[in-house]
Amino acid sequence: MINPEKDIRPADGYALETRDVVKYYDDGDSRLDILKGVSLQVRAGEMVAIIGASGSGKSTLLHMLGLLDKPTSGDILINGQQTRSLSEKQISHIRNESLGFVYQFHHLLNEFNALDNVAMPLIVRRMNRKEARSRAEAVLERVGLKARIHHTPGQLSGGERQRVALARALVTRPVCVLADEPTGNLDRETSASMFALLKQMNEEFKTAFVIVTHDAKLASLADRQLLMDRGVLQAA
Repeated sequence: MINPEKDIRPADGYALETRDVVKYYDDGDSRLDILKGVSLQVRAGEMVAIIGASGSGKSTLLHMLGLLDKPTSGDILINGQQTRSLSEKQISHIRNESLGFVYQFHHLLNEFNALDNVAMPLIVRRMNRKEARSRAEAVLERVGLKARIHHTPGQLSGGERQRVALARALVTRPVCVLADEPTGNLDRETSASMFALLKQMNEEFKTAFVIVTHDAKLASLADRQLLMDRGVLQAA
């Protein structure tokens, strides 16, 4: 069973790593190459931004990093643990224990308020409900939503909903948060505020972040920027 009290941190080295990851689709008549031998190392507490045109492979890579899809070849390591030979149950355990996710659309549960949305991952892990809500409230306060914890998603602005989604990703204290266009559905001013918050949480929680974004200006706030170009990952 997952221990909700355990604070998952790599003592040193890489929070997340890919080794020569290849992904292609082959229907027998033609082959579509998506990722062409991608190797990436993300250190504990580092923020990495990946930019690139639509269809370049960056979202596919993020799915691989999140263990939501398997590479055709190569391996993905989370906190030093290889995943290629693991069962679906073992992969699900690592994903739930060590990774957090933030998407362009918040995917919050509309029938629950902000507090319960953030507490949900802990309750699923069988943490005591009172303790889960207490931890969720603390993280919501960290992202500037102390006064909005009892509001449902429909009562929150787009920026506030993304802050709730960020709090939900952080509440389990993951080794890495994966964010797919987290500001893509926000206006320019709110996007800048959200990205600054991502960086602040990265520094405060000492959690690694890998962020996929179209916005090169926002990406420049990260520790490192990488460019995905037709399945090849390189320095931006």
